[in-house]
Amino acid sequence: MILSLVIFLAVYVLIAFELVDKTAAALAGASAVILLHLVPYEVAVESVDMNVLFLLIGMMIVMSILSETGFLEWLAIAIAQRAKGNAKKIVIQFLLVTAVLSALLDNVTTVILIAPITILITQLLEVRTAPILILLAIFSNIGGTATLIGDPPNIIIGSATALSFNDFVVNLGPIVVVITLVCLAIARFQLGASLNAPVEAQRRVMMAEPGLAILDHSLLNRCLAVLALIILGFFTSRLTGFEPGIVALAGAVLMMIICKIDVHAALQKVEWGTILFFIGLFMLISALEHNGLFEKSGEFLVGATKGNLLATALVILWTGAIASAIVDNIPLVIAMLPLIKIMIPTFAAQMGISDDPELIHATIAAPLYWALALGACLGGNGTLIGASANVVIAQVGKRNNCPITFLEFSKAGFPIMILTSAISSVYLYLRYF
Repeated sequence: MILSLVIFLAVYVLIAFELVDKTAAALAGASAVILLHLVPYEVAVESVDMNVLFLLIGMMIVMSILSETGFLEWLAIAIAQRAKGNAKKIVIQFLLVTAVLSALLDNVTTVILIAPITILITQLLEVRTAPILILLAIFSNIGGTATLIGDPPNIIIGSATALSFNDFVVNLGPIVVVITLVCLAIARFQLGASLNAPVEAQRRVMMAEPGLAILDHSLLNRCLAVLALIILGFFTSRLTGFEPGIVALAGAVLMMIICKIDVHAALQKVEWGTILFFIGLFMLISALEHNGLFEKSGEFLVGATKGNLLATALVILWTGAIASAIVDNIPLVIAMLPLIKIMIPTFAAQMGISDDPELIHATIAAPLYWALALGACLGGNGTLIGASANVVIAQVGKRNNCPITFLEFSKAGFPIMILTSAISSVYLYLRYF
């Protein structure tokens, strides 16, 4: 366990200080833990979340094809003109839309859809792009916290506990609304004068003809038809049983066929560096999980609460938040769920309600599960590698000459992670205790 942790920390330092490319660092770390037999090869391979990879590959292909039609340029100009070139108004609207879409779809899909349009608008208005992309990732993680399908940790919690879509909306929706409004105010203050677009840029935007941006109307119609099917597939994924990843991948294949796109050309547009980074990161973290780091840390922290339910919920929340800022939140949630399930009967016996399942769920299980969901989802805002959406945003920015450094993201995201976790702590206390 100690050696696995040392390797992980070494990789983390390489990524944080950008000493080497993060994909190379992650793959080197994954190779090390496997070659040193710190985790069986089969276990490392099984830890790779193919749903996340399929979602990324599928949506990257879809957006690359859609970009060839000129649709993104048309949409960017139309939005900018509707706001009369007011960059502040545009950014606030985009952040709000990002939060809402992340709750309805998922945060990775949302940033893949929104980021290219945002980049085009910032280029049109001549304002700095990187800070806005960082905020997009942050708001996608906040919005995704509200629903069962918005963020992978919630999907895992829902599957393991039989909590419904409505349970997540009713219990997490109110606090996410509050957090979103607070963070919108903070974002407006932080960006400040940097969103004052030059008068000349605003005038060019208002004089532009959005319709001229469309390069191929026939291709656009076919793309939008397939995109509508993909989004429908996302919305109905719980009913159909199809994971979002396979929906995105199947939709990408369908779009290539219908739009007569060369498969090899489409695959060249996929950010394979991002895909390999996630593979390496999943394998690297599997060594920590396999050697019991998460379980031992959780047991120690929960044991320190000495049987106090509120203290236990807060420990789960803050442990989830801080740990999710350092490692991927998916294996963290998988490791924490069995620990919570073991604690529930102990608390029930202590409170004398062992024979009342409904009361146990309402007073013990639910607060602990919501604490885990809030910590894991909101904690992803702490660093660049804390959530999948963050990494995707960084790659999109890099491809468009708007690089986002690890420290730049952490400088903006870590304080928001602390603030939102504090707000969540108050919410848990007021609502469940």
